[in-house]
Amino acid sequence: MTSWLRTLFGPAAAGEASERADAIRAIARRLDELPPEQARFIAAFAFVLSRVAHADLEISEVETRRMEEVVMEVGGLPADLAVLVVQIAKTQQVLFGGTENFLVTSRFAELASREEKERLLHGLFAVSAADRDVTLAEENVIRQIATELGLEHRDFTRVRAAYNDSRRVLRDLPGGSRGGG
Repeated sequence: MTSWLRTLFGPAAAGEASERADAIRAIARRLDELPPEQARFIAAFAFVLSRVAHADLEISEVETRRMEEVVMEVGGLPADLAVLVVQIAKTQQVLFGGTENFLVTSRFAELASREEKERLLHGLFAVSAADRDVTLAEENVIRQIATELGLEHRDFTRVRAAYNDSRRVLRDLPGGSRGGG
């Protein structure tokens, strides 16, 4: 790896790439030190967050930043670990989301308490509202996830109500007071 970077960009680029790789390895070692149950919980949590971020087949920078914040808060992780967890989850979602979504969400449902499931639901809406535009596609994905988690429709609607100001479907109502025409 180093030789082709050195060839293309000179010795400085190869050194920088090596430093970045060393930093990532150090963070990964810290992730390996987490208790296995906590690591599984955080990994599943982040993967499910990436599911809603990827509802439109693209995960924006603002969604990524919000995912990192939510993972730091819920997982009690420092920023560098949360960034790595989210990056891994995003990559897994893009590569395997279609086949893994239900399996990972079901696994999370087994690991999580009712309160943790509701925290995930809030996190899903927070990620989708990161750009102040919760699309119908994102709402539908969140509704599906809530069902897979075993949450009731009233749980979904209660949490969703906290994000009404960002819901496109409400803003687009004719004559609506939410910015719709």
